[in-house]
Amino acid sequence: MIETLNQVFLNTVKKYPKENFVLYKEGGEYKGISTQEFKNMVEEFSLGLRELGLGKNDKIILLSENRPEWIISDLAILAFGGITVPIYPTLTAEQIEYIINDSDAKVVIFSNEIQGEKIKSIKDNLSKVENFISFISPPFKGVLSFSQVREMGKKRKEKEPDLFEKTALAIKPNDLATIIYTSGTTGIPKGVMLTHMNILSNILSVSEIIEFSDKDIVLSFLPLSHILERMVTHTYIYKGCTIAYAESVETVAENLLEVKPNIMVSVPRVFEKIYAKVMDNVLSSSPLKRKIFFWAVKVGKKVGEKKLAKKPIGFFLKLKHKIAHKLVFSKIIERTGGRVRFFVSGGAPLSKEIAEFFYAMGLVILEGYGLTETSPVISVNTFENLKFGTVGKPIPGVEVKIASDGEILVKGPNVMVGYYKKEAETKEAFKDGWFHTGDIGYLDKDGFLVITDRKKDIIVTSGGKNVAPQPIENMLKANPYISNAVVIGNKRKFISALIIPNFEKLEEYANFNNIKYKDRKDLISKKEIKNFMQAEVDRATEGLAPYERIKKIVLLDREFEISKNEITPTLKVKRNIIEEKYKDLIDELYKEENEEN
Repeated sequence: MIETLNQVFLNTVKKYPKENFVLYKEGGEYKGISTQEFKNMVEEFSLGLRELGLGKNDKIILLSENRPEWIISDLAILAFGGITVPIYPTLTAEQIEYIINDSDAKVVIFSNEIQGEKIKSIKDNLSKVENFISFISPPFKGVLSFSQVREMGKKRKEKEPDLFEKTALAIKPNDLATIIYTSGTTGIPKGVMLTHMNILSNILSVSEIIEFSDKDIVLSFLPLSHILERMVTHTYIYKGCTIAYAESVETVAENLLEVKPNIMVSVPRVFEKIYAKVMDNVLSSSPLKRKIFFWAVKVGKKVGEKKLAKKPIGFFLKLKHKIAHKLVFSKIIERTGGRVRFFVSGGAPLSKEIAEFFYAMGLVILEGYGLTETSPVISVNTFENLKFGTVGKPIPGVEVKIASDGEILVKGPNVMVGYYKKEAETKEAFKDGWFHTGDIGYLDKDGFLVITDRKKDIIVTSGGKNVAPQPIENMLKANPYISNAVVIGNKRKFISALIIPNFEKLEEYANFNNIKYKDRKDLISKKEIKNFMQAEVDRATEGLAPYERIKKIVLLDREFEISKNEITPTLKVKRNIIEEKYKDLIDELYKEENEEN
């Protein structure tokens, strides 16, 4: 019986020997690492870390982009009972310094010169760190290379060939595996402590209801520092899948065509961008092509409805669907590599409209829900139980109940041990054995979980109306002229929004309508553009209740940035930061209201 992540790994290297266990791109082409080679790398690096004096419960920082060495390092650390502390490579030196010091890490493993420069700038402030290791040749003095540490491990292995496996199997289910620092959307990051059993329980439950196999090739591009990609990576290993690493978020479209994956886990932002691109191409095509496209989508949706209702699809509808596939859907599916069995979406709510659109084309997105504190999956849609607009049913072994104020409460083997060195915060998160998620939602009549919004994000207008901003923002982001949006209105008379236009589309509109402008700042200051964008906002949110409608907007001239602390590494908006940063612009929107008061 498998009870730890170490047992998962050792079982897999025996059960699934293959030539291409892991794929990575180098020199313009994908190259493979065999199962045996991968195992050797993990074993040598693990023993090398032990040669540096590391042992059980020692914390090791992992600061890197996705690459084979990331998961090799993680498995190597876990094998001797070490605790992996991952850090998003997009974080600033100051943020990195906080996590390294707060976690009491003894070793910092980092990827390249970019991360090396950050480490170099804070090195003198890291008094507890004993060693620095880089995946490339050491970028500065006092750093060991990944290959040097492996070489040390190789020599240890020659002396004690059974040491790696013996140590790995001695680790217990309740031993700590990782401390993952939350993205800090609501304050100082907290270190979430997760055991081997926390993560493994999630792997086993998800594998029970969603099919993964050693025949699958998966494309990995979400940061491995994020619990979702980390957990599914261990699931891929458990099932013997081949893992291909995307070069970056920017190259996902290209890598999809090269890898031709069967599975990909993503955040809604990626699906939103694909949808916007498709709609943009359609709307700029000829009237005939537009007519064919919307006819095909209508047919696809009818077929989708029948499938979800488990009703037979008639002969003529089947025929229409075949034509729709050939004329429209096949071309879009080809851009995903043509072999996708399903996508998984998590990290933030996915628009129902976008999920239905992909399903109509034959691309299934299984939306789920979870938190770092829950390892992460709480609920997920499956092929057997699929309902758009929900995040699925709770996974086996996990209990969900709704508190009187609508907050989602969770209990199960996947729930964290607590926050590292933060007893008060841990105590606050648990009441009567239930973990308080901070999310608002409900279970529908069929047992599917529906998320309304974050508890702290709910807007209460001065008229006492409760407004959930995220569903409105999703409506807005589905509009081809809107790239991003933040809904505002807490303790105000009406709802407003900060809008980041899709500048490629907006500039096209301006040029077509002969609106002269010098730059983006100038463009969004034009009255015609403000009126046009307000009309697009109104059009995107037609179905809202009067008190939810967006009365006024502010156009921003750039995207939110991780480096400016405006969004998290998983692209979630830090509302408190945004509202503070754009306070003057927001106050201007409500000037008349304040004057009336």
